[in-house]
Amino acid sequence: MESTYLSSVVKQFEYYKMLGEKAMMQLPDEAIFWRYNAESNSIALIVNHIVGNMLSRFTDFLTTDGEKPWRNRDAEFEDMFANREELLTYWNKGWVCLLNALGELTEADLEKIVYIRNDGHSVVEAINRQLAHYPYHIGQIVFIAKMAAGEKWEALSIPRNKSNDYNARKFTNEKSVRHFTDDL
Repeated sequence: MESTYLSSVVKQFEYYKMLGEKAMMQLPDEAIFWRYNAESNSIALIVNHIVGNMLSRFTDFLTTDGEKPWRNRDAEFEDMFANREELLTYWNKGWVCLLNALGELTEADLEKIVYIRNDGHSVVEAINRQLAHYPYHIGQIVFIAKMAAGEKWEALSIPRNKSNDYNARKFTNEKSVRHFTDDL
């Protein structure tokens, strides 16, 4: 992958994948399936939606519309997992599809046009669209997980009241070009 853009977006997606996984790891199984009310989504429903979107958008990414005829978006908001293992297997299936599709791209592909519901996007625009969409939902996962874990919650980034320690550590490094996730 020769493009700085492509390597950067892969790192960004991997970062959000890690946040979602670390949030879910802090919870008992029942919390992953908990819903605040009938209009709310559980973590499991959010995962189902994210993965449904990933599979639709990134299967045959350069050659078919990103909204596949086989996708049933409404069903993504219905319970389908029997347990955490099924959920995580599906979660990984989506991420493999996304990351493999990105790994196959070249810099020459970035200005190609792909379609989502017949709306043309450059490859960069289509990737950026999903780079906004998935973190939006992963933020929901983290928020639900943090509420469910309560006082047992372990920070996924800089812990509360530890910003000075984190900054002190960061500023001991020499200035260089690196991705912020390189030392997580």
